[in-house]
Amino acid sequence: QVFLSARLPSIRSTEMLGRLLARQVLGRRCFSSNVSSSRIDKLLIANRGEIACRVMKTAKKMGIKTVAVYSDADKNARHTHLADEAYHIGPAPSNQSYLRGDAILDVARRAGAHAVHPGYGFLSENTHFAQSCDEAGVIFVGPPASAILSMGDKKESKVIMEAAGVPVVPGYHGDDQSPALLLDEAKKAGFPVLIKATAGGGGKGMRIVHSAKEFPEALQAAQREAAAAFGNDKVIIEKFLVRPRHVEVQVFADQHGTCVALPERDCSIQRRYQKVVEEAPGPGLSQEQR
Repeated sequence: QVFLSARLPSIRSTEMLGRLLARQVLGRRCFSSNVSSSRIDKLLIANRGEIACRVMKTAKKMGIKTVAVYSDADKNARHTHLADEAYHIGPAPSNQSYLRGDAILDVARRAGAHAVHPGYGFLSENTHFAQSCDEAGVIFVGPPASAILSMGDKKESKVIMEAAGVPVVPGYHGDDQSPALLLDEAKKAGFPVLIKATAGGGGKGMRIVHSAKEFPEALQAAQREAAAAFGNDKVIIEKFLVRPRHVEVQVFADQHGTCVALPERDCSIQRRYQKVVEEAPGPGLSQEQR
């Protein structure tokens, strides 16, 4: 991801959205947690590579001690040398090391870490891990489990946005997954449509369908891929936008109920559904749109 430029002027235009989302998703108290909000003196970074190094550098500037974890493959990786302490958590395959929440929490206990920063990927959007941190009395540096659950499911997130009065792409995100009903809903939306897995991301479980004749085969393919990638074959149907703009507003909230939204960024330049360039501020947007 490349940030071409950045600016942080008035956030007034996006702050209302931040507060709205926080109320809808997180409730009045943004982070309802069993964890004390006391100062973090030691931070475990449950990741490797560039993101782990970045978090460690920032933590050191703040006077926070850092703890690294590593697999067999990363024994001499840079992040293990940047950290104040480093602990082995398993073999090279990530499902035997970086995806093992139990092993990471065991290291947090042994190292006396007050908090775990998941970085991106791995356990960063894992509801069970966020909840396990909460139960273990360790701060999870990220959204509460309830928000991860709601925003990680495309069906649930669209329901929340509709309830908040936020416009959504036309289509179907109901519970009935029968092929006949999904086809009917696709016809109502109007072809071309996008079949999209409710779980996960990265373009997996997605198919563009241009006609009713193509729909049954595309549906089966999307469901198979979604089940293999996420263990969940449920899908939603959306009207396919041929020339869309992908514009994001990043919302932050703390456990005291304070919410803030950063200005928008345009992520329309993509390859295989993966962002290549993020540009901020987004080009071609009026002040009214912002």
